[in-house]
Amino acid sequence: MTTTALTNIASLVTNDPSLGDNSPLGLILDAAVVIEGDRIVWTGESSKAPATDNAVDAGGRAVIPGFVDSHSHLLFAGDRTQEFNARMSGRPYTAGGIRTTVAATRAATDDELSANVARYLGEALRQGTTTFETKSGYGLTVEDEARALRIAARHTDEVTYLGAHVVSPDYADDPAGYVDLVTGPMLDACAPYARWVDVFCEKGAFDGDQARAILTAGMAKGLHPRVHANQLTYGPGVQLAVELDAASADHCTHLTDADVDALAQGSTVATLLPGAEFSTRANWPDARRLLDAGATVALSTDCNPGSSFTSSMPFCVALAVRDMGMTPDEAVWSATAGGAAALRRTDIGRITPGARADLALLDAPSHVHLAYRPGVPLVQAVWQRGERTL
Repeated sequence: MTTTALTNIASLVTNDPSLGDNSPLGLILDAAVVIEGDRIVWTGESSKAPATDNAVDAGGRAVIPGFVDSHSHLLFAGDRTQEFNARMSGRPYTAGGIRTTVAATRAATDDELSANVARYLGEALRQGTTTFETKSGYGLTVEDEARALRIAARHTDEVTYLGAHVVSPDYADDPAGYVDLVTGPMLDACAPYARWVDVFCEKGAFDGDQARAILTAGMAKGLHPRVHANQLTYGPGVQLAVELDAASADHCTHLTDADVDALAQGSTVATLLPGAEFSTRANWPDARRLLDAGATVALSTDCNPGSSFTSSMPFCVALAVRDMGMTPDEAVWSATAGGAAALRRTDIGRITPGARADLALLDAPSHVHLAYRPGVPLVQAVWQRGERTL
């Protein structure tokens, strides 16, 4: 199998303290990486790099793991520009706008939905994202949710069943009946295409008891839980996520001390989605509070047409540093290794022997430039599964 070395790397983020400077980022200066097939087989100082078949000169630039976007909603059609414009003119955000996207998504063809996914994945890849999770949730019928997941599964292994995004408009007067649908026929149709089950546990969506019923039904079908938790108000979502050992509690904007303690003591990752707060002018999640308590934090885009229409992980890194109390090191770790933890993956989010060869070359000498130079397209090259894609 052909081997390729990336040499003359000014600063390499490995996310393995044993390989570098003993920090969480495992930084190696004047570094090299060797790829064989779709795997990393060696990392270390350039002067110690083994001979390889090919070499790529990084030109004194930084290399980081490919970003891991562990929360997105890419199976949709339509546009909510008018809603965003109105919100920026003073109207507060509520979950009701989801129904606008539901109508457009139901009317779209399979080809249109697949093309949308490919478009946004292309955007994300050009900005260094090599792994992403995406959800259903804009169909809200058995047929539309199942087809969304079938389409998603063509693009990623990290597929989430989110029939419990909001109560379907078809069941506006019978939310209990919709929960029965989500936990019965819809789940049966969707489970074969998904790895995860999710629920929007929030006022205006599903309460704690409904969320528990939905998640436990999905778990009985072999799906692993994750939760949209505590985005708009304080609520039971975080506690439920920790109780059920969900991989992640996502949003975590409104947290009590008990919520923070639960996240710090359990294995559930707190996934923060700063694009949503940026786009809705809501209060920022307090990443510093979570990190100081010992919780594991991930960053993700929450890419969706209503509340966070961005596919840019570098943008989210910059927001987290500027407005959520994270250091640049913490933000980059959370956008890579943190996202991997939120997907319960050990083969991505790091540059270490045995890991998948997913990495991004930055047109900068350090990963700190992702926050230092916000909005600048710093990703110069991307390798995904060992293949250069950019």
